[in-house]
Amino acid sequence: MPTDLSIIDGPYLNDILAQPQALEQTLAGLNVPNDLAQLAARLQKGKFKRVVLTGMGGSFHALHPLHLDLIDAGFTSVMVETSELIHYGARFLDATTLLLAVSQSGKSAETVRLLQLNRRRAAVVAVTNTADSPLARRADATILTNAGAEFSVSCKTYVASLMALRWLSEILRGRDLRRTRRELSAAPPAVASYISNWHSHVQQFAQHLRAIRHLFLVGRGDSLAAVLTGALIIKESDHFHAEGMSSAAFRHGPLEMSGPEMLVLAFAGDRQTRRLNERLVREIRQHQGQAELVGEDATYAPCLLPQTPTAVRPILEILPVQMVTLALAAVLKREPGRFSFCSKVTTTE
Repeated sequence: MPTDLSIIDGPYLNDILAQPQALEQTLAGLNVPNDLAQLAARLQKGKFKRVVLTGMGGSFHALHPLHLDLIDAGFTSVMVETSELIHYGARFLDATTLLLAVSQSGKSAETVRLLQLNRRRAAVVAVTNTADSPLARRADATILTNAGAEFSVSCKTYVASLMALRWLSEILRGRDLRRTRRELSAAPPAVASYISNWHSHVQQFAQHLRAIRHLFLVGRGDSLAAVLTGALIIKESDHFHAEGMSSAAFRHGPLEMSGPEMLVLAFAGDRQTRRLNERLVREIRQHQGQAELVGEDATYAPCLLPQTPTAVRPILEILPVQMVTLALAAVLKREPGRFSFCSKVTTTE
């Protein structure tokens, strides 16, 4: 019997369905400001000893692909949550650091404290959705995501941040931006293609999730962005516990929980570790657990991603998790994305 989806019809669903348009707006606004070009040139000439990537929540997790890109390019990249940076990593805040700060609002408590603490000692590149925010006003260079207003749980702003961060990565590495723009232009239609079947995806996930008590998201490399953000938004949206971790970390303990009440979504990810993730899915199933692979070769329809350039995959990987949040809300009979204790902008440390 189909699940009644009437309870999910609301502003959170509307934000999810508006993601293709948000990505179009982000793409249209991407450029290379002179101040950002100058900072990139200094980085490429070795003027900065390190690049520190910081943010909170989904804004922090979205930095994983950029972090790996910078390491691959030979730069010293450090990821630190803003809450930890301001209390335990202040030594990084000097002229030898390029600080990349991501905050959708640009005015969360930790972001404001970081700006006060930094006092322009480290050069700051901001990625934010809010042009008049403290972060945008006080950064040395800013990329605006232009994703529009959002009801509660990050969806439009998250995928827009991933697009902006890919663009920033290519600037910092001195890559061909015409090629990057062509690749990123594949994102809006790919997202639209996937979510055009949202009703079917949610219905299938709802049937899958009825008997589930333990939900894990696992992956490696770039996929850690979706894995960690995904677990966060499930808890925010549905008040249902989910854990996100690397596929390797899952083997160090949680694998022991395998059984019919556990579902693992394993993100196939990049070629060099895809076989490891596929093997993990097989093992979980052998232990009577439920597991599905998320990727371009998935056999379970809600986890099947459109074929796109590699640069776009992190944007697409969050989409099945968004469908899970809607399905869980329908199963639990709870409006998704309606906060009880939190707020869209965190103003208290």
